[in-house]
Amino acid sequence: MDILPFQQDELDLIWSEGAIYNIGFERGINEWYKFLKKGGFIAVTEASWFTKNQPDEIRDFWEKAYPEIDTISQKVKKMEEAGYVPIATFILPEECWTKHFYFPQINAQEVFLKKYPDNKTAQELVVNQRHEADLYHKYILWLCLLYRQKVALDNQNFFGKFHVFCI
Repeated sequence: MDILPFQQDELDLIWSEGAIYNIGFERGINEWYKFLKKGGFIAVTEASWFTKNQPDEIRDFWEKAYPEIDTISQKVKKMEEAGYVPIATFILPEECWTKHFYFPQINAQEVFLKKYPDNKTAQELVVNQRHEADLYHKYILWLCLLYRQKVALDNQNFFGKFHVFCI
């Protein structure tokens, strides 16, 4: 994600499903802007606080795992400061993470642990993943932001030919 093989103004849409945290939210939305065609779209799912105050248990976990975690209003502000305008901002349905992310991890973790039964690092990784899943079930916190570059919206074809990059 650090060195992407795209030209300036090449993509109609960048879709980052829970991955922008690898380089950081603010860095990602700013660096990826140049790859979008004028009026291009960006869709990002992002760990976000739904309230200003969080229980210590989840705040401590996420501030260590992802120091850029912030409130929805701050994520929206950063999108706008980077030159995007909102199309939609919504909390992801719980099923998106439980059924399609955390639940499939259970079998994968068992296979992984069998492959590396005496590896302390492998065990710690799985313990951390399971702890994250437990916290998610207690404190759902994933947000989807769909934005586009600031342009005049008149006479724009939203459904023409798209060049898309998914992370």
